[in-house]
Amino acid sequence: MTSSHSAGPTTGRADLTAEEPDPRRWKALSVTLVAGFMSLLDVSIVSVALPSLQRDLGTTPAQVQWVVSGYALTFGLALVPAGRLGDAIGRRRMFMIALAGFVLCSALAGAAPNTTWLVLARLAQGIAAGALAPQNSALIQQMFRGAERGRAFGFFGATVGISTAVGPIIGGLILALAEGPDGWRWIFYVNVPIGVVALLLAARFIPHSHRRSRGHIDVVGTGLLGGVVLALLLPLVEAGAGGLARLWWLFPVAAVLAVGFVLWERREERRGKEPLLDIRLLRNTVGYASGVALGTVYFIGFSGMWLVFALYFQTSLGFTPLQSGLAVTPFALGSAVSSVVGGRLVARLGRLLTVMGLSLVVVGLAATGVVLMIAPPHAAGYLVAAPLLVAGIGGGWVISPNTTMTLRCVPVSKAGSAGGALQTGQRIGAAIGTATLTGIYYAALIRTGGDFHRAVAIAVGLATATEVVALGVGIMEWRTARKRARRPATPVSQAELPCPDLH
Repeated sequence: MTSSHSAGPTTGRADLTAEEPDPRRWKALSVTLVAGFMSLLDVSIVSVALPSLQRDLGTTPAQVQWVVSGYALTFGLALVPAGRLGDAIGRRRMFMIALAGFVLCSALAGAAPNTTWLVLARLAQGIAAGALAPQNSALIQQMFRGAERGRAFGFFGATVGISTAVGPIIGGLILALAEGPDGWRWIFYVNVPIGVVALLLAARFIPHSHRRSRGHIDVVGTGLLGGVVLALLLPLVEAGAGGLARLWWLFPVAAVLAVGFVLWERREERRGKEPLLDIRLLRNTVGYASGVALGTVYFIGFSGMWLVFALYFQTSLGFTPLQSGLAVTPFALGSAVSSVVGGRLVARLGRLLTVMGLSLVVVGLAATGVVLMIAPPHAAGYLVAAPLLVAGIGGGWVISPNTTMTLRCVPVSKAGSAGGALQTGQRIGAAIGTATLTGIYYAALIRTGGDFHRAVAIAVGLATATEVVALGVGIMEWRTARKRARRPATPVSQAELPCPDLH
């Protein structure tokens, strides 16, 4: 690299040699993953407690929707600004502030005397969780190098996949153990002792990052991006109460705000100021834009199908919440194992590993839809285990490898905002999938005269179709990487993903 590059932003490879890895990095990773698991678990775990919560507090259906969806909304709003703030003031500091806020809000939610209190506590809890999430991927970028980074992202991917899949199982277990009218409160209280221990361990093990000048804060960019996320997510989180019909006009508003955000961020770059999200990451960072797109599309099907499965097993087949959660456990188990293995393979296989994983997801989900359509009700939970296991193994080769490949060339100094943008795409995808697939399931029930076998097959088929689109994105990126590898001027060690400067 010539000296002319020294004044600009550093590349991912330059950052890899900036400093020696911290000897406490694996202990620190364990702490961050526990905290990340709690925050992502709270996206789905509350759903199993809604009937008892509604009965005890007398909540309306609209209020119940906000207990679940309000958390997801503020979670998505906080991701990129919190990631940028972590880049500026230090990820360790931001992680501990966010974790302390999450623990406090969990306690407030558990102690809620009425629905208004609970909804406000959940909104604040979502902000804390959204502030916590981008610090996880940024700390991995900061603490790990080379092949170790792939392994660390493997554990991170396993955490993301498992937390989403096992939420109903853990929620069902908690409700089974905490009997009585206030049993639902332990869904929130359980975070408090775990979070306090994690906070103490974080103070001991997570290393300090190099302090950066706080300088300019991109307030306008934060407002514009917040408006984009809000305009996209609000109609989706209100979909159960007719939000898509009432608030459809927010989608074109989101498009206008998105254009304004991009223009503003480019203006900040030209003025030499720190933008909220460096648009050059999307333009010039190898694999970043395609990785964000792949993650967004994948989460449409991945997140949306869990609520469909819960509705099918509990409403149509009469399963308890715990039985419903156990029925989809094979996916979680397969994802857990393959995520860790995938973390070791990603450095060698690169984007090919994501293509392999998505292929298994497509095959597994397609087979799941067929099985659920033809299986007798008493045997559906058993017969679906094998195809869900195949889909889970594939899923473990999607989330963590895609995170690794997407963020591989991102400078460590911008890891927080870049990771926040990646996870924002995933949250938007999850909201789209949850609203769309649930709506498709109910619509199919009406059109088929209550044939829940065909309804679930149609919904799972749509989820499979979205994963086919994600597979197409992965194949295009893989072929692009192979073309780069065949260029004679490309060094062999950098053939898979060269990391050019952001200029």
